[in-house]
Amino acid sequence: MDLTELREQAVRIHDRYDELNLHKRGRVWSRNEFMLGFMGDVGDLAKLVMAEEGARDAPGGRAALEHELADCLWSVLILAHRYDVDLERAFQRTMAELDEAITARLPRRT
Repeated sequence: MDLTELREQAVRIHDRYDELNLHKRGRVWSRNEFMLGFMGDVGDLAKLVMAEEGARDAPGGRAALEHELADCLWSVLILAHRYDVDLERAFQRTMAELDEAITARLPRRT
């Protein structure tokens, strides 16, 4: 599955959440609320990574870690969608910038 397919699937789930929230609460989440939800997911992910490293206990094991990583990816895809960011282009540009910056700091190969 490529990034376009991931984004399309993420948006479908986003739209379903909007439908559910309209039905249950009479409103949809704002962009700010999506960001806050993402922050919660990142906190959950941090705990699961600590558990994976043996630093704490966490229920769910590897499956929980995989689930939370997928939740975080979903949040990033939705935030990019909600802010109209071409994530593929931004990722490629950022990786090129990082590669250039890292290469400039490494000793020259002979």
